[in-house]
Order: sequence, then structure tokens, then C-alpha cells
Amino acid sequence: QVQLVESGGGLVQPGGSLRLSCAASGLTFSTYNMNWFRQAPGKERELVAGISAGGSTNYAESMKGRFTISRDNVKNMVYLQMNSLKTEDTAVYYCHSKRIGGRRNYWGQGTQVTVSS
Repeated sequence: QVQLVESGGGLVQPGGSLRLSCAASGLTFSTYNMNWFRQAPGKERELVAGISAGGSTNYAESMKGRFTISRDNVKNMVYLQMNSLKTEDTAVYYCHSKRIGGRRNYWGQGTQVTVSS
């Protein structure tokens, strides 16, 4: 059974940094594309960043230059380094995975990120 467990969220001041981690289990990690989504109160869930099984990355426009997604195929981990955080980055951040060519989506339980002074 695929499980994704996020960690690293918390309260940070504007301009600060956080690194989110997602531990994956129950899957052949190297064959899965991994993504980070977020959902702010009253808003739809949106894609933040993605990294393919082969290591290619993509970012939402507003995150480019501030966020960096990476993966460790030995540790079955995916990370999201978030710098220059803004109040509008406040949201619950979710780890997501989908096998190459697969149909099923897997989600973690989410981790809260609050950017506030």
C-alpha cells in the first residue's frame, strides 16, 4: 500500500525558508512522478512543483526562483525547499505521487505552512 508522509511544515516569517519532506513507502519509488500541491483556505488545490521519475522538474509560475523540488531515489524521499516565503504561500502542502503510465493518484495527509509576522 502506497503511503506518503509529509513533514517540515510550520510557522515562518515572511522572507523566511522552510524545507518540506515527503517519505514514500509501498511503491517502487523510481517509477513514480512526484509532486507538491497546496491548498489555501477557500481556494482550490493547486500544483506547486513536480519532479518526474527521470528527474525533470516543473514549477508553478509564482514559485519559480523561490522553490526547489528534489528527490532521493535511495531514501524514497521528495523535498520542497521554499525560500523567500510570502504570506500568500500560507496553505496546507500535500505530497502527491503517480506511477508512470498509471491512473491512480496517491496523496499524503498534508502539512501546514503558515507565513506570518
